[in-house]
Amino acid sequence: MGHDDHACEWKDEAERLAAELASTREEMASLAATLEKLQRHVFGKRSEKMPPVGEALRKAGVESDPAAALEKRRENVEKKRQLATREIHHKVPEEQKTCPKCGGHDFAALGSGKLTELYEMLPSIIERQLHVQEKLRCKCGETILTAPGAARVYDKARYGPNFMANVVVAKVADAIPLHRQAKQFNRAGVPMSRSTLVDLFHQCANAVEPLYLRLLELVPKIEIVQADETTMRVLAKGKTRTSWLWTFLGNVERETDADDKPIIGYVYSKTRSGETPVKVLGDTIGLLVSDKYSGYNRVTVPGKRVRAGCLAHVRRKFFDALSAAPDAKKAMDFIVEVYKVERAALDNDLLGTPQHFEMRQARSVQVMDEFKAWLEAVQPQHLPKGPMGEAISYALG
Repeated sequence: MGHDDHACEWKDEAERLAAELASTREEMASLAATLEKLQRHVFGKRSEKMPPVGEALRKAGVESDPAAALEKRRENVEKKRQLATREIHHKVPEEQKTCPKCGGHDFAALGSGKLTELYEMLPSIIERQLHVQEKLRCKCGETILTAPGAARVYDKARYGPNFMANVVVAKVADAIPLHRQAKQFNRAGVPMSRSTLVDLFHQCANAVEPLYLRLLELVPKIEIVQADETTMRVLAKGKTRTSWLWTFLGNVERETDADDKPIIGYVYSKTRSGETPVKVLGDTIGLLVSDKYSGYNRVTVPGKRVRAGCLAHVRRKFFDALSAAPDAKKAMDFIVEVYKVERAALDNDLLGTPQHFEMRQARSVQVMDEFKAWLEAVQPQHLPKGPMGEAISYALG
C-alpha cells in the first residue's frame, strides 16, 4: 500500500477545511462586490454607476464614421444659420478718426466692413398682453359681432399657451422643479407662486390627455415594443411612498414613405404588478424587449408576445460582478462586439433595413453563439448565488 493510499482522518479534515476555505473566499468576494455596488449606487457619481456604451466602443477602437460626423457638423452649422439674424453695426468713434501719418480726419468707407459671427443669449421676455376684441353692430341694430379672442388652454386662463408649455417643458424635459421655476419668474420681475404653477401644470395635463390616451392605443399595434419600469417617489401624508412609472417604446409605421415615428407611452402605477403590461399590451402578438422581471410573464406566453432579452440589462449584471470576478470583463467584451454591429448600422444609416438584418446574421449571431458557449463553460466555476453566478444565470435565461 502506498504512502498516500491509507485512510487518514487528518487528511480528510484538511481537504474539507480547504474546500470550506475556497467557498468562504468566494462568498467574501461576493459580499465585497455587493458592498462596492451599494457604495457606487449611494455615493458614486451618476457617470460611475454604469460606463456608457459609447465609451466602451471607443476603448474597443470603434470610432464614429468620419463622413457621418462631418455631415452632422454641417447640419448643425446650417441649423444655426437658420436662426433669427440681426446685424449690429459698430462705428469708429470720432476721437479715433485721426490718421497717425498725416494727421487728417477725412476717412472713407473701405468695403462692407469686418464681419464677425457671434451667438448671443437674449433674456426671456414675459409680457402683459391686453387683447382688445373688436365689436361690430349691424346698422339694423339687430346683430352684434365680436372678434375671436386670444387662444387659451382652458376657460378663463390668465396665462397663455406658450407660457404654460414653457412651465411643463422646464419641469419634465429639463428637470426644473416648480418651486425653482417660481424663483426664476420672481427674478425676472413676475411674481409667481408654486401653487399657481402646480395648477397650470395640472391644466396642461388635462389638455393633453387625449394625446396620452392615443399613444396608449397605438402601443399595442406596434410589432416590437421595448418596455421597462422605474421607481418614482411620490408625496404621501407625512412621508413619501414608492410608485412605479412604466415605459413602452416603439416605432409606429406610417402610411407614407416617411420614416417610422418613434412613440413612448408612460403609465403610472402605485405597484409593480404585472397588471400594467396586461392593461397596455393585452393579448397582442409581436416582440417585447425587456429585462427578466416576472411582471412581463403574462404578456409573453405562447400565443402572445415573444420576449427578447435586453443586452443592456445583461451588461449591467456583469459590470456589477466585475470586482468579484475579473472574468466578467470577457462577458462585457462579447456584448461590445454586438454593439459594434449596431454602431456600424447607425453610422451607415441602415437601422431597421434588410442590410441591417444581414449584418446581424453575419456577425451578431456568431458572437451570441460564442457568448453562450463561454457562459456555459465558466458557469460551474462560480457560486450560483454569487454576483458572477447570478449574472451568468440571468444571461442564459
